[in-house]
Amino acid sequence: MLSFLNRLVTWWNGQTLGTQLYTWRKGQKVGEDEQGNIYYQTRDGKRRWVIFNGEAEASRVSPDWHGWLHYTFDESPADRPLAHKPWEQPHQPNLTGTMAAYAPAGSLRQAAPADRRDYEAWSPE
Repeated sequence: MLSFLNRLVTWWNGQTLGTQLYTWRKGQKVGEDEQGNIYYQTRDGKRRWVIFNGEAEASRVSPDWHGWLHYTFDESPADRPLAHKPWEQPHQPNLTGTMAAYAPAGSLRQAAPADRRDYEAWSPE
């Protein structure tokens, strides 16, 4: 019962009950990405959406699927994958706020403080 109520009102972890009913009634599965997110469109192709596998975070959508969701590409990456250059890095979600986020030299998050010979602390005299 608690699971049903949770799905009825929360949207940030999977899909709500309303989204599931809409997808069941009008959705046509188009494809799935490497993270397990599932992409749908209406049968007439006028609306497109994604059901996230886990936390609903927009940066988890790869650039290929982002282009399809925003009508940049007519064909989905499942039907016609985009050509990638050898220098391209694999897609990563936004890591801000996680332990894997970038921490520059001198940051308090660094294990060892940076050696700052060019800095002299001020002391009142």
